[in-house]
Amino acid sequence: MARDGATPAGVTGPSGPSADGTERARTARVPKYYRLKRHLQQMTETMPPGTPVPPERSLATEFDTSRTTVRQALQELVVEGRLERIQGKGTFVAKPKVSQALQLTSYTEDMRAQGLEPASQLLEIGYITANERLAQILDLRPGGRVLRIERLRLANGEPMAIETTHLSQERFPALRRSLVRYTSLYEALAEVYDVHLARAEETIETALASPREAGLLGTDVGLPMLMLSRHSRDTEGEPVEWVRSVYRGDRYKFVANLERPRPSS
Repeated sequence: MARDGATPAGVTGPSGPSADGTERARTARVPKYYRLKRHLQQMTETMPPGTPVPPERSLATEFDTSRTTVRQALQELVVEGRLERIQGKGTFVAKPKVSQALQLTSYTEDMRAQGLEPASQLLEIGYITANERLAQILDLRPGGRVLRIERLRLANGEPMAIETTHLSQERFPALRRSLVRYTSLYEALAEVYDVHLARAEETIETALASPREAGLLGTDVGLPMLMLSRHSRDTEGEPVEWVRSVYRGDRYKFVANLERPRPSS
């Protein structure tokens, strides 16, 4: 029997051969595509945005691996927003993600704060019948009319998000016509209806891009998206809007400033 603190026969301590073997085993278990991914990440970090990445065939030859392995490494870097794939052209070093603080501001305000030029493309606008959940959110009777506005949001001409807004037709009559005169929905609510947003509850989840979303945002089907749901209220505490937005996960990130709550006395 080994004494306390002694190493049993046939087993070496932490600095012996077994430890080295364990370390080698850990290294060997790292997938080949992941080692290639890390190498490509380090290589592209020194390249300016828009720099083309060598084609899969060249990378496979250079690193003596299969194109399947190269493709998997590139795909993960695309999903993470480090590389950008353009259909028919190739893969390029991506631009830095747009960083947005979580606060109750309009898309126009957010983009201009980043030094980007915001733009919107109206996809659909019309009235729908509120189901039970939407009626509860907007404080309507079930079956009430809701104005639904779907817009493609752009920054410097690049598609960034699909935003779908729901508002009560009863509370905001003729809003559809008012939007012709105002580029910002929040500006129209303030100027025409004297309604000012004061607070909101926002939920952030992840989802995979559907074929329609991928087509509108110029990305791949199945790419991770950031899905935001916002329920906004005015200064009187009355519900104003319910918004569902789908942002490109490879081009967007959200930042929150957190404070530790003070201990209760």
